[in-house]
Amino acid sequence: MRSKIPVGFLFLTSIVFIGFGDQVLPPEIGRYSFQVRSSIDQWLVNAVPNWQPKTNPYRRTEDAIQDTKQSK
Repeated sequence: MRSKIPVGFLFLTSIVFIGFGDQVLPPEIGRYSFQVRSSIDQWLVNAVPNWQPKTNPYRRTEDAIQDTKQSK
């Protein structure tokens, strides 16, 4: 039988480490903690590409403004 990886626990532990790592760990390893957290943060930021919406959510409002200006 194959054991399951506790993904939820690892995710929660990672979030707590990123948020409170320097407060929990001793000061001697604080510098390394900061470097690891910075690396994890950069990896997470780069993992999600720049999101561009497929539609223009303000198009309808802009068209209504243009119609109002033209009708005056």
